[in-house]
Amino acid sequence: MNTETNIGQHHKHDPLKDGISSVQYVDHMGSDLSVVNAARVSMDKESKWEFDDTGSFTSKHLSAGDVKLIDYLAAHNHWTPFGHAQLSLRVKAPVYVARQLVKHQVGLVWNEVSRRYVDTSPEIYIPDFVAGRADKVKQGSTGAAHEDSPAWVNAMSVLCRHAESTYNNMIKAGVAPEDARMILPLNMYTEWVWSGSLAAWARVANLRCDPHSQRHTRAYGEAISAVVSSAFPVSFTALTFGRDTP
Repeated sequence: MNTETNIGQHHKHDPLKDGISSVQYVDHMGSDLSVVNAARVSMDKESKWEFDDTGSFTSKHLSAGDVKLIDYLAAHNHWTPFGHAQLSLRVKAPVYVARQLVKHQVGLVWNEVSRRYVDTSPEIYIPDFVAGRADKVKQGSTGAAHEDSPAWVNAMSVLCRHAESTYNNMIKAGVAPEDARMILPLNMYTEWVWSGSLAAWARVANLRCDPHSQRHTRAYGEAISAVVSSAFPVSFTALTFGRDTP
């Protein structure tokens, strides 16, 4: 299996498709081979990359045995080898999405923009539609648009524009940003740097890519998965989707 990664400037995603939301690769440490060797050190062994020459291009990949080892570790919940690989993201999301994602604490650290100090005009997310409430799910939606969705989206847009205008006027009048921010809505964008271990990112993906996850949060889970899987393709597949092994 070829495990050559392709990450960096091409790994910036717009989960909500509005030109504002983003999940962007920042940096990472380690590789699938790091996971393998964190496990093999217990037997005082070490693996190396295997290389294939294809004309002027040389690609590297794990051996079949190392792929099998990663699958075994993931299948049997030996998570510590996956803790030695790390990745950092810069994420921009509405506050209500961020407050869902920040619940993931173990193996992750989070530093967020503070509107105690920042007083730029807020950016607001307005959805294409609002969903109807599900009859038998206490916290959830049908996933389909409410019958009066256009009217509610319009009302939301009007209220948010008023909140934004009022906030900007308060700032111009000299109100402290930490007080002016109180009127801003939950669909205002916030931004943060989020770093953690491969094991932690897999837990985020497994929970937030689930079909029962709130749809906007799920869009971020899928974008995060796309970035992390590019850095650690073998390990992330084993930890999330799983793979049949011989």
